[in-house]
Amino acid sequence: METFESERAPLPRNMIENSMFEEEPDVVDLAKESPSYPIDSDDVVYEPRSSRLLVRGLGENDLDEDEEDYESSARLLGMSFMNRSSNQRSIASSYPRQQHSGSCLKPSTKTTVVGVLILVLVASMFMVIYFLPGCTFTRKGCQKTNSTMDSIYPISTSGERFPWTELRLPPSVHPVHYNISLHPNLALMTFQGCVSILVQVLHETKNIVLHSSDMNISKVTFEGKEVHVLEYKPWQQIAIKFPEDLKKGQYVLNINYTAKLSNSYDGFYNSSYVDTNGTKRVLAATQFEPLAARKALPCFNEPAFKSTFTIKMTRERKYISLSNMPKVKTTDLKNELQEDEFEKSVQMSTYLVAFIVAEFIGVSNNVSKTMVSVYAIPDKKDQVQYALDTACKLLKFYNTFFDNDYPLSKLDLVAIPDFLAGAMENWGLITFRETTLLVGSNSSSVDKQLVTSVVAHELAHQDIEFLNVRFKALTKDALNSSHPVSTVVSTPEQVEEMFDSVSYEKGASILLMLNATLTDGEFRKGVIEYLQKYNLSNTESEDLWNSLSQVSKQNLSVSEMMNTWTVHKGFPLVTVKKNGTQVTLTQEHFLLNAENSTDDSSLWHIPLTYVNDSCSFLSSCKQVFHLKDKTATLKLPDQVKWLKFNFRNDGFYIVHYDEEGWKNLIDALKGDVNVLSCKDRAALINNIFTLSSSGKVSFRQVLNLMDYIRNETETAPLTEALFQLGQIYMLLDKRSELTLASRMTSYIDDHFGSLMAGQSWNLESSVSKMTLRSALLEMACFLNIRNCSTQAKHLFDQWFTSNKTSLIPSDLMRTVFKVAAQTDEGWGKLLDTYKHSINDQEKHKTLEALASTQDIRKIIWILQKSLDGSEIQTQEFPLVINAICKNFAGYLYAWDFVKENWDKITQKFPVGSFAIQSILMSATSQFSTKTHLTETQNFFTSLGTKGSQMRIVQEAIETIKFNMRWMEKNLNTLQRWL
Repeated sequence: METFESERAPLPRNMIENSMFEEEPDVVDLAKESPSYPIDSDDVVYEPRSSRLLVRGLGENDLDEDEEDYESSARLLGMSFMNRSSNQRSIASSYPRQQHSGSCLKPSTKTTVVGVLILVLVASMFMVIYFLPGCTFTRKGCQKTNSTMDSIYPISTSGERFPWTELRLPPSVHPVHYNISLHPNLALMTFQGCVSILVQVLHETKNIVLHSSDMNISKVTFEGKEVHVLEYKPWQQIAIKFPEDLKKGQYVLNINYTAKLSNSYDGFYNSSYVDTNGTKRVLAATQFEPLAARKALPCFNEPAFKSTFTIKMTRERKYISLSNMPKVKTTDLKNELQEDEFEKSVQMSTYLVAFIVAEFIGVSNNVSKTMVSVYAIPDKKDQVQYALDTACKLLKFYNTFFDNDYPLSKLDLVAIPDFLAGAMENWGLITFRETTLLVGSNSSSVDKQLVTSVVAHELAHQDIEFLNVRFKALTKDALNSSHPVSTVVSTPEQVEEMFDSVSYEKGASILLMLNATLTDGEFRKGVIEYLQKYNLSNTESEDLWNSLSQVSKQNLSVSEMMNTWTVHKGFPLVTVKKNGTQVTLTQEHFLLNAENSTDDSSLWHIPLTYVNDSCSFLSSCKQVFHLKDKTATLKLPDQVKWLKFNFRNDGFYIVHYDEEGWKNLIDALKGDVNVLSCKDRAALINNIFTLSSSGKVSFRQVLNLMDYIRNETETAPLTEALFQLGQIYMLLDKRSELTLASRMTSYIDDHFGSLMAGQSWNLESSVSKMTLRSALLEMACFLNIRNCSTQAKHLFDQWFTSNKTSLIPSDLMRTVFKVAAQTDEGWGKLLDTYKHSINDQEKHKTLEALASTQDIRKIIWILQKSLDGSEIQTQEFPLVINAICKNFAGYLYAWDFVKENWDKITQKFPVGSFAIQSILMSATSQFSTKTHLTETQNFFTSLGTKGSQMRIVQEAIETIKFNMRWMEKNLNTLQRWL
């Protein structure tokens, strides 16, 4: 699955986790201006409180001294701190002592016999109580369940003991085939279902346990006989208990049920949109990864329980239905209904099952014996052709590259109007956000690049991005709260949290590092062998490593090397010290917050690559040294001026040089920027900012490297430098360090101003040039450098007065719209544009601009509307939060809104999901004061165990602490050198 991110992903990088810099416009107080677009007073009921006490000019110390304000913040969290005490009272019972006479009286024989009998009787009663299972004596007799049994087996909803004690399903029963019949009612937003599962009993058992969530099960039969079902809701499991063991063999389990179409974005969920005629249209679609198939049908909802599926879908005539496989036939039913039946599927996991009922239209083309189709709503039928052409080309390429043909006879790509993820790789039925599949006539090459990238990702389901992917993953993995790529999960929430940049971007990065380490196409050969050997099977990472080892001619254990990268969290920092021709290399676990880290003795097998001043630009210059130990020595054959390690940033590690090493690299760049490749230059910028953030190098050293940037012309290093400086500016701005923020503006103008002024506002065809232009002009307009805002306003006015026939270049549209959104008139025009536009890239950029407003009333309105989904789709709520939090005017309001609406938010988005991760990090990642740290900790504590133990909570707290330390360490340096 492709997690949805804004064009600059809202994930952590270097100092602050947030999306790639999209700087806010200059702060303007528009609170007293009346909006041109009428906002009903009834809509704006949200009353700002709490953290909004931190306003411009009010520092942390002021708040710390104001106990009343702090108590107000605590009340907002809804927290009650009670002192609980229990008084231990000694109750002394006085018994009169009998005086001993000094002699012992011998009991009589009768007394002795009676005493023995009494002792035997008492002992017998204790033995009965102890050994009688499941019995506790009460007034009503032996009725209570034995407490020991209760602690072993959970209690089902009916009050009976549930016969299974683990979150994972028992391995004794496996599904073989599902026959699924579904009838969604899109008027009532409910559906009826019947599933018949052919199961294989592998080991004799008295129980069948499978998954089910939020369903009303009406009837269950096993081998034709009705049976009783138990449900344990916390684990989303149901079970059937049998009086005798089921023998090995195959059996048929039938389950009839009803359920509501989900209101969130997982399971079998309802979606809607308004067409160009103003008519509301509804549809139903699925999103099962990772755990939501159980919300649509009772099933064995774990990846290892692969099976085949036959699906039948009953629908109204005006709709079409789609599923993983081609349609076999359509049968007319009564009441103007029709039933579509689809071919039996290949063997697959339940999370890849998919079906849709909607009013869609499609275009198709036959490629390599596969019918490729792209579907969308009728209003956007003219936006599907680019995706179809791209999919056909990529399918041909992958069939050749992997020497393995696509296994199905059809491939559907479907644009869903209301879809949370970027895309989902369901077999034969790939679902997308409209923005990641549809391309309008006015879309730029950058927009097309996004669509191509996502389509390629889902077709091959591998990540193929490079520098920005790696930088983003490195930053998240540098936190104590990170996790290994391969890790054990034990709850549904932990499964959701695995869909993050460590699993995706780090996983992709270490594969790319391995590809750069192997030679002669060995990586491709190993992947082909792996795909052929494990076709339609579940695998572990070790299987891939073994396949690659078998084809490699190098004396290299791929498994030994790669396990050091997948089973440990984090990544290494390699420190380089050169003394003549001898180079000392040291590795250590790199952490941004080293003070709080535990002792870590992790060692990585690092395929170190390096170049030197005699040969540094071409691939043939690359040399490799395998660093396996804590420290090693590299002998150079000749004396060299400088060394650059991690050639073209192919490795997943960062490099630190001694003082002379950094000086020589910086001098080399100042003399000739092309002495290193643009990727190497970007990596140096990323590394030195990161090392400065952790205290390894001074910020003065950062500024020394940045002196060369005036001569830089390439996109990668320039955008990385702008991103890093932009993050510092936003942190200073949120901290109300206005003088330093102003000086940072001057610094950026001095180093990038001439490039900004030289950018064209006309149409551009080069993707690289558009990417650079967009970054430069967005920063320039945000900081009001070189008259950028005036030019953007002029372009917007031309566009609007020409009835939108005078085109704004697509890569500049977000910048132009953000400038326009700072006036009431412009904001109103943009809101009208958002409501009526059917171009999804345009809508996306318009929404970001609307959320960049400085008007508090508009901020509150857009927060409410995006959460309730009335005028802005709820899927956009994470984007809205992210955009608002970039600006000083709104970031505290957004944080309070998240806190006060947490229950509603978690009803819309699963706890632990990528959406929740984005919301929390966007709302907190720019805090840098003790007051906000305490408030954030208190809020997360108030969520209880389920919320406070999310990994993203630890990441948020760690990020705030890091911001605080960074400010403490670097404020004086910035004041001296900026």
